[in-house]
Amino acid sequence: MPPTESGGTPAIEFRDVVKRFGDHTVLKGLNFTVSPGERVTLIGPSGSGKTTILRLIMTLENLSDGYIDVHGKPLTHEQRGGKRVALPGKQVRATTKRIGMVFQHFNLFPNMTVIENLIEAPIHVLGLKRDEAVEKARGLLEKVGLSDKEHEHPSRLSGGQQQRVAIARALAMDPDILLLDEVTSALDPELVDDVLQVLRDIAQETDITMLIVTHEMQFARDVSQRVMMFDGGVILEEGHPDDIFTNPREERTRKFLSAVLD
Repeated sequence: MPPTESGGTPAIEFRDVVKRFGDHTVLKGLNFTVSPGERVTLIGPSGSGKTTILRLIMTLENLSDGYIDVHGKPLTHEQRGGKRVALPGKQVRATTKRIGMVFQHFNLFPNMTVIENLIEAPIHVLGLKRDEAVEKARGLLEKVGLSDKEHEHPSRLSGGQQQRVAIARALAMDPDILLLDEVTSALDPELVDDVLQVLRDIAQETDITMLIVTHEMQFARDVSQRVMMFDGGVILEEGHPDDIFTNPREERTRKFLSAVLD
């Protein structure tokens, strides 16, 4: 349910967000909210700015203008005395600590074993004791079906296994918000189902807020409570997955879905 209906503080709020790369404006005054615990999928053509939205929330890209709030707190900028002011790095890091992201190309540390990949950030960022971090990591590896791989290096795993490790690594930080960026697009088709099943389980078993970018339309339909069709830096329409996938209002949405579903 969108926050405007539920009345609570949004987990994520974009207010008049603009992102430019040189002369190219990718996001054009974007406004949207995601409620705590809500699962929202962004769909739309490649290059429309969907991944940029996730990277802005992770502060991997800098805002050109506008504001992003996370659980009611400004992420990178706030309005002070009528001016838009950048926040100090320490404050930004404190806000992003509980945001996890799973990338298209895994982004695991190649020189570390699987278990080392999972315990690195909980120890150094969350301050967990090593024994505690290892115990938690083993539980997560069991959850993603990789208990027997904890001492392997990523190069010895299949793409699907690497992506399941990446999901476990994101969960090891106890995120309130999980960002998923085309997590199956780099995988061989036969490896996709295992990864999507792990994510379906997370969606069913946790109340983590999820913002998802994917071309896997059936997955989007299965796990999302809301789908936003995105094109040309703006949201064209949004609604319940059943409405968007069976009866979209916009011709652009119909054409996009027809192309990807065929």
